[in-house]
Amino acid sequence: MTTGEIGRGGEIACHSCDLLVHVGTLRHGESASCPRCGCFLTRYRDDAYHRILAFASAGLIFLVLANSYSFLSFSSTGMESVMTLRETPGALWDNEMYAVALMVTAFIIVIPGVILLLMLVLSSALMQGVYHPWLAPVAKSVFLAQNWSMVEVFIIGVIVSLVKIAAMATVVVGASFWAYAAFAICFTAAVASLDRYQCWERIEELGAG
Repeated sequence: MTTGEIGRGGEIACHSCDLLVHVGTLRHGESASCPRCGCFLTRYRDDAYHRILAFASAGLIFLVLANSYSFLSFSSTGMESVMTLRETPGALWDNEMYAVALMVTAFIIVIPGVILLLMLVLSSALMQGVYHPWLAPVAKSVFLAQNWSMVEVFIIGVIVSLVKIAAMATVVVGASFWAYAAFAICFTAAVASLDRYQCWERIEELGAG
């Protein structure tokens, strides 16, 4: 397989109609779709791992910043309240909303952060071309954990809440909000850059070598 190409006659099961599709050699920017239902299967990019490293690194920096400053502040009838992202689970816990506090901590902060850390480790190893026994378990963990991330849902929920609260109080968006929004963009871009087929092909190639 030459530089800028992927594929050794592998097959992908279409996640829409379950058809087993043979995927030939793909070059940079080329994609494969299911011939039966037209569902997108994979797209190869030469710079995929560089993109992942860049977006994941930036995302982790923004996540740290998002937990370091005020997220939102509310003022009404002379009273002001400031909320930070890291204090939110504690406030929910103090109000006996234990399940919600745990879910916010896990799905909004911990799991997304762990996913980016694992993607950094995975993409670095794949880019260096060195096989490690832990590559497959890490890749499986990344793809599984992606289903439990609620970053985009959280941002949308906050925006909807802001629209409703703005009619009753003065709302000031803090630096933490913008940092988390930037984190959400970087997180989404990093996840979108990690193609399952390309990742497994690379791991199999390194393992066979």
